[in-house]
Parts: sequence; structure tokens; C-alpha cells
Amino acid sequence: MDIDRRTLIAAGAAVAAAPAAHAATPSKSGFPRRFLWGAATAGHQIEGNNVNADNWVAENTKPTAYAEPSGDACNSFELWPQDLDLVKAMGLNTYRFSLEWSRIEPEMGRFSPAMLDHYKAIVAGCHRRGLTPMLTFNHYTTPRWFAARGGWTAQDAADLFGRFCDRSARHLADGLGYATTLNEPNLPEVVRAAIPPEMLAKLTPVFQASAEAQARAAGSKVFIVGNSISYDDPAAVTANKIAGHRAGRAAIKAVRGDLPVGVSLAIPDDQALGEQSLRDTMRARQHGAWLEAVRGDDFLGVQNYERAVWDDKGKVEAEAAGDRNLAGTPIFADSLANAVRYAYGVARVPIIVTEHGVNTADDAVRARFIPAALRDLKAVMDEGVPVQGYIHWSLLDNFEWIYGYKMKYGLVAVDRMTFARTPKASSRIYGAIARRNAL
Repeated sequence: MDIDRRTLIAAGAAVAAAPAAHAATPSKSGFPRRFLWGAATAGHQIEGNNVNADNWVAENTKPTAYAEPSGDACNSFELWPQDLDLVKAMGLNTYRFSLEWSRIEPEMGRFSPAMLDHYKAIVAGCHRRGLTPMLTFNHYTTPRWFAARGGWTAQDAADLFGRFCDRSARHLADGLGYATTLNEPNLPEVVRAAIPPEMLAKLTPVFQASAEAQARAAGSKVFIVGNSISYDDPAAVTANKIAGHRAGRAAIKAVRGDLPVGVSLAIPDDQALGEQSLRDTMRARQHGAWLEAVRGDDFLGVQNYERAVWDDKGKVEAEAAGDRNLAGTPIFADSLANAVRYAYGVARVPIIVTEHGVNTADDAVRARFIPAALRDLKAVMDEGVPVQGYIHWSLLDNFEWIYGYKMKYGLVAVDRMTFARTPKASSRIYGAIARRNAL
């Protein structure tokens, strides 16, 4: 996770019943049989015109931290069959996508069968193409009404999310291969840990002014978007989100007990520098409670984009020669493997890499990065870490929160005017690995 991407997120305040574990174990020559090879998307970032979402308010109310609004995004609400065709043509076997809560429950307690049918059609489309559907029930964005009640700070937030998961699962769970409740619910702590205190002090008034404007626009006392880091009591919000994950998991399992359910966490590759390093303290702060909470889950989704180096005073810049991302930060092929090894060592549940990628306009960097990262991931699997799949972020160049469309994570380029999709060379390299099921 390069912090440029995750800071921007926070600032904006083919098998129906795939088994939870694979029978085959990794060999030196290839990945396990039925290993998940996929690409990921998220509703708000690709669908377009998600007008009932909290983020739509944040993007379109002044002052805003957003460079531009999401607008039509990639028009995937209409063009999702093309997206599935791209995944299939690439040689992948899994598609990770998300529900938009604000489409399904645009007003509190009022659910839309039509919108549930829309997502059910995508699930069916996956099966027609031999793709395993992996569904995220919430990828940051929440309905306007949820944000206007305080978002994840509200005492009944977990219950409301559990109700949404219940209603959605009763419509969709039969066709799913895997489900995650929340996407990176620990992100606020990761971002707050990574931002220098002096920078956070400068940003806080900006966040507050934006949130106040959003509340006025919504006609509410507060307006707290799903990806906010501006909480008076971060520990209470973490507790609410953990309760939300458990409520969502219970609701999904009540509908279909054999469906593998987990949560996706942001896990930097934290490295210690010198004596008295703060690394372990920062690990505990960023995701310690979550790695304890997920021990009863069917799997843990690990999402890694960055290396974080900690000395005895705080975070220091990682230094390395070689490729860098669009923000100029060095990228490390072994970052993902290190994060996976650490996460499994604490949580002790099977791992699925639910996101991993690089922000670069130079696709040659991505084409080198993917095989190198997978070689290191394979080495960790050969050590005995049970990794069930690798889902690349992202399928498309899409809306990347505060930076709008500047960031380039996609395996496929998207024309901003025509929405034409053009696969990049990296997609062929990644697809060839997936087809072989081997490096």
C-alpha cells in the first residue's frame, strides 16, 4: 500500500461453493490446484453516478479535498459485462467486486430488489464465464443517511450493517464463491500512523471544514463518511467496525453456512530499524485488534502496497534503487510476502491476497513487479503459509479517491470519454502466470 494512495482514500473522508481450503499443497513448480487468480474492483470507483453515497457528497460539496468528482467513473454499472469479459480473456478465474450499500438501501430501512438483482446478474455473469465471484459487502462507501447519523461512530452502526448483510446475503449468497464483510476497516489507523504529526495537524482543519460543509449539505448535525480518519475516539470506532464485521459475518453465515467469509485488512510490510524500534507498537496500533478478531474467520484478506520502516522516533523513508511508483516512492517486490507471513503468523487463518498492485503510468514497471512479487509470495507458501489466492488491484484504471483519475493501478486502461477498455501488456504477463498456474 503506497501511502499516497491510502492517504488520499482517508482524506476523502467460477465455483458457487468454492471450498475454504485447498486440498493440494504448493509445489516447487507451481501454485496449488484451484488457486484463485483474480482482479479486483470496487463499486464506487468504477460504477459511476453513485449519487446516494456518502462519498458523492464529499466529492461535490465545497470545500472538498477531492481533485475531481467520480462522475461517470468507468461506467461499469452499465458495462460490467465487458469487465467480466476482460477478466476471462486475461486467463483469470476470479473476480472480486463490491456491493454499493447506498444503491441497495438508499433510504434507511428501504431496500431495492432491483439493485439486488443488478448485483445478482453480475454473480450470474461470473458463472457463465467460469469465474469465481468474490463479493465485498462494503468497500468504504456508505449511504448518505448512514453518514448523517454519524457513520461508524453511531452506537447502532454494527446492527445496521448486519441488517444490510442479512438482506443482501438472502438475495445473493447462493451464487458466491467467497465473501468479505469490510474492506480495510483498519485503514484509518494505518494512515494516522503513517502521516507525520505536523502534517496531520495541518490536515485536520481541512478535514473538519469539509465534514462541516457535508453536514450542512445533508441537513444533519454530523456527516462522517465511511473512509474518514477524523474520529474523536478511534478505539471506539475500531470496536464498532469489529462488531460490524462479526454481525455481517453472522448474517451471511446464517444464510449460507458453507460460504467462506472473511475481512480484508491493510497490512504494510513493517520493518524495524535500530534498537528500540517502534515497529511492534505500530503494528499493534494499526491492526493488532483486527488480527485477534479474525481468528474465527474462514480466511483473512491481506492487502499490501507499501513497506513502512520504523526507528525509535517514527516512520522513516524506505530507501532502495530500482523501480518507483507514480509518487516517486520505491516499490519492493517482497513487501507482499513479508506482510502475508506476518499476518498469518498472528491470525493463524488461511490467507487470500485480496489486493496488491502498483500505482504507475509506466506499465513496464507493473509488468516487472507482478512476477517478482509472486515469486516471493510463492516462497512464503513453500514455507507452509496457506495462501489460497492472489487478487490484483485493480482490473481498471479507475477513480482513486482524493486524486481522482490521476492514479494508475489498472491492468486495463479506460478512455475517460468513451469508456473504451484497452488491456495493458502487464495484463498478458499476469494472465500467462495464471493460465500456467505457475511462474
